[in-house]
Amino acid sequence: MGKPTGFLEYERENTQAALPKARVKHFNEFHEPLSMEERRQQGARCMDCGVPFCQSGMVLNGMVSGCPLNNLVPEWNDLIYTNNWNQAYKRLNQTNCFPEFTGRVCPALCEAACTCGLHGDPVTVRDNELAVIETAFANGEVKPVVPKVRTGKRVAVIGSGPSGLAAAAMLNYRGHQVTVYERSDRPGGLLMYGIPNMKLEKRIVERRVKLMEEEGITFVTDTNVGKDIKAAKLLADYDAVVLACGSSNPRDIKAPGREAKGIYFAVDFLKATTKSLLDSNLADGKYISAKGKNVVVIGGGDTGNDCVGTAIRQSCASVVQLEMMPKLPDARAEDNPWPQWPRVCKTDYGQEEAIALFGHDPRLYQTTVKEFVADKAGNLQKVVTVRVENKKDPKTGRMAMVPAEGSEQELPADLVLIAAGFLGSESYITQAFGVEVDGRTNVATKPGAYQTNIDKVFACGDMHRGQSLVVWAIREGREAARAVDLKLMGYTNLG
Repeated sequence: MGKPTGFLEYERENTQAALPKARVKHFNEFHEPLSMEERRQQGARCMDCGVPFCQSGMVLNGMVSGCPLNNLVPEWNDLIYTNNWNQAYKRLNQTNCFPEFTGRVCPALCEAACTCGLHGDPVTVRDNELAVIETAFANGEVKPVVPKVRTGKRVAVIGSGPSGLAAAAMLNYRGHQVTVYERSDRPGGLLMYGIPNMKLEKRIVERRVKLMEEEGITFVTDTNVGKDIKAAKLLADYDAVVLACGSSNPRDIKAPGREAKGIYFAVDFLKATTKSLLDSNLADGKYISAKGKNVVVIGGGDTGNDCVGTAIRQSCASVVQLEMMPKLPDARAEDNPWPQWPRVCKTDYGQEEAIALFGHDPRLYQTTVKEFVADKAGNLQKVVTVRVENKKDPKTGRMAMVPAEGSEQELPADLVLIAAGFLGSESYITQAFGVEVDGRTNVATKPGAYQTNIDKVFACGDMHRGQSLVVWAIREGREAARAVDLKLMGYTNLG
């Protein structure tokens, strides 16, 4: 432990974000890193406590506490403080294939479980992690590691999101020859087209993909497995296939008037914007524009917030975000003690920007759409909303959100973005490989396992566990790679 009194001497300092009215003028990342000395002080705040919940990744009261990757947080916090950045990178790289992604987009389960957070502010674990990996890149320490010996085994990974990339990286490290298939025009999956550029600049994804190519991994883009190429051919050509296609079925809103023009799924809105931004800096106009429009976002999660931030950057006239659940408390409730994940209200970057530009929080809680209203030409004009209440169903005895009579309101709406989550894997790919799915259409495996009912086929990531976090996808990819390696070689030395 570098400084036993560090957590008493230094206050938590977050990386500073540009002011909302300035950052909405562009689609770039907007946080300014601390100086090296300031970052060392943040590393010094780590208590190196006897029971580091930050790296536990265990389930408490139905929610995960600590890092699912079991990152060695106290170790590299100490190494940051003692200025051993190279060693800090080596320790971080032991558990996390892509800290440059999690350091930007992870909700920091580690920080929620930090012992410093019990009576004060937790350590800036996520920002420290990002500083370690970006310092390593800047110093030329992140280099391609080409396996010295190849096993002669070939593995196909379907999908290049975080789970697919993690599986590919680990299998290649082991010496297998890996080919990654991606149906979009660029590798990265969710990282490329599901997360906006202001949260994760795409040069960061491209940098990692280039490194993986230099390590011997082949990427095949614009190829939709199950449609452009038969599953039977991959099963014949490869020794194993890993399905990492994500949870790609967006949940729809079934309300009268749904056929109106101007209603889109959030994933289509975000992808089109990012693709146009990368292709032409939005000059080609090939995206769903919110300019001058009254925007209603249905869904209160991260994707809904991303839609708010993107619509604002496109110069929308107004934006409202509908959240079906009640507003969470601003501080921990008594039945939600540390180190459980804190169920508290979070105001994210998009909501901050809406407050700054329009003068109020865009969120309407306990509210959903009752009806979409279009004009005579079929163009969306407004939505009718209704408040919902949590009541017990007299027939089933279960609690359910039901409409409150007489609570209808009208909102002007030229553009509606549905960000209500995802329902599971797409049927064409699971049917192509003949893999079994569970009641939520996730690919079914035995508990804690990754091999499907088809001998050579494995599954990981959101396609396996359902819609989740990037950090969970990376863990799933790593564990699936271990299962594949064990199957192919009879033993495995992958961690």
